[in-house]
Amino acid sequence: MTASDPRPAGPGGGTQPEEADRLRELLRSPGYLKALVFCALIGVPVSLVAFWFLVALHKLEHLMWGDLPEALGWGAPPWWWPLPLLLVAGAAVGLVVTHLPGAGGHIPASGLHTGGITPRALPGVILAAVISLPLGATLGPEAPLIALGGGLALLFRDLARVPATAKSTALLGAAGAAAAVAVIFGNPLIAGVMLIEVAGVGGPQLFAVMLPALLSSGVGSLVFTGFGRWTGFSATSLSVKVGVPAPRLDAGDVVWAVLMAVAIGVVVHLIMGGGRMTARFVAKRPVVHTTLSALAAGACAAVYALTTGRSPADVASSGQATLSRMAADPHSWGVGALIAVLLCTGVAYSLCLGSLRGGPVFPSLFLGCAVGVLLAPLPGLGVVPGMAAGMAAATTSALRLPVSSIVLVVLVLGSVAMVPVVILAAVVAFVTTQLLPPGSAVPPVGKPAEPQTAHPPAAGPSGSA
Repeated sequence: MTASDPRPAGPGGGTQPEEADRLRELLRSPGYLKALVFCALIGVPVSLVAFWFLVALHKLEHLMWGDLPEALGWGAPPWWWPLPLLLVAGAAVGLVVTHLPGAGGHIPASGLHTGGITPRALPGVILAAVISLPLGATLGPEAPLIALGGGLALLFRDLARVPATAKSTALLGAAGAAAAVAVIFGNPLIAGVMLIEVAGVGGPQLFAVMLPALLSSGVGSLVFTGFGRWTGFSATSLSVKVGVPAPRLDAGDVVWAVLMAVAIGVVVHLIMGGGRMTARFVAKRPVVHTTLSALAAGACAAVYALTTGRSPADVASSGQATLSRMAADPHSWGVGALIAVLLCTGVAYSLCLGSLRGGPVFPSLFLGCAVGVLLAPLPGLGVVPGMAAGMAAATTSALRLPVSSIVLVVLVLGSVAMVPVVILAAVVAFVTTQLLPPGSAVPPVGKPAEPQTAHPPAAGPSGSA
């Protein structure tokens, strides 16, 4: 704003009236309106395909880890069960990566992406995910779903003979990816927020403006809650009653949440760095090295089962089912089992990030939850605040998407009671990981690695995670 122009400037440098005029012109343009209608139409088939894709993954996983062991006479998978499954998965994914277009989709260690997948690459993406996830990869299905949704949207565009432009390709790819991701998270809000961050709307300036706002809102919420408790008075606010009791946040929860976020940010940064190192190792000889990396991940699950007597599926899976069981009954996990699952899952996660195909979200949620349960006995820290802070910090550190991580954790918990702690943990973890030394880049499969970048790429506006 200047003396000659009293209108306030917007974040992008233009004045607010100018930005409003541009938006109005865009919304009135026939091309954009047609794109909106087309996005609404493709959301139906994309979500249906994504739904049945997830059903198929679930059925195959149950077959591999439930029905098949029972048919062979075991009530539960034996400790060695992950070894042959992941041996097959590694060899098969290596062949898909080297022989089918698209290399089976994005390497998980490079984070979440909305672009780069063409309709021609869809068979490889689907096949690599179907091989990786049910056979024991320590990864989630969200990255293949993003690729599947984006690729299907472009396929429908080509079938409908809609003219292809750079803008329409990016728009349809993001819309298709959002429709698919909404299926796995069961909520369109997290899909929309995640795709905004992944697509990099606003660039680095988005994070520069967003982090102070998030931090101040979290602190403000804590102050508001504290004053309400100290004085006995409460101010009117928009809220709904939740049908389950929510724990009250105390000073100890806040202090431990911040300390946990720093430590988790460092550890997850190392895990993601290990994933990038695995990707560089795999790129030299994709088939052989993918097989070795997957077999090593299977060995982690086998060691966990041998040392704890629990199912190897606790490690050789996305962590979604194990997360649900842990959250439902955190006291059923002893300290030894928690330490073992954290160590073995962390190593297996790092190996799978650079070799197999899947997504980084669910394992990071599980690791954060396990850390929260492990540290819950600390004085002043409750189980629920520990889990909330742990999940927020681990997911933010893995994805470098703070807003998406906050929304996701709040939706997973099903309560807004932990929002202040979740925000603080996410912001602190994000800043911690951004300030850590840079990591190596993820090289294209079969090609030499590029020189080390100035800072490890982040999932979203800056690239990969």
